Amino acid sequence: MGIKIRKGDMVAVIAGDDKGSTEHPRVGRVLSVDEEKQRVVVEKVNMVKRHTKARRQGVQSGIIEKEAPIHLSNVMLYDAKAKRGTRVRVHTRPDGTRERISVVSGETISKGE
Repeated sequence: MGIKIRKGDMVAVIAGDDKGSTEHPRVGRVLSVDEEKQRVVVEKVNMVKRHTKARRQGVQSGIIEKEAPIHLSNVMLYDAKAKRGTRVRVHTRPDGTRERISVVSGETISKGE
């Protein structure tokens, strides 16, 4: 079974330190997906500080904040129409193309909403 979350999708964090509340889940855009490790990097979620030293002239040193990957099971595709996370169903059309469908609203999820 393939990963149903792609780069550019909006996801809600459902578990972990960055999950937010039930009424207001943390939502962000997926920046990258690692299928082998089953991890995703979500914009402005799971921020970590990295202390870097300038290795050559012109490179900035100091404390850099960046996103760290989180496990795929801790995020859920976000349905903007229902304003909450949703599971995904894959439907194959008669012409052979596949589309992702939101279980909550029944709407087709476009590539990189």
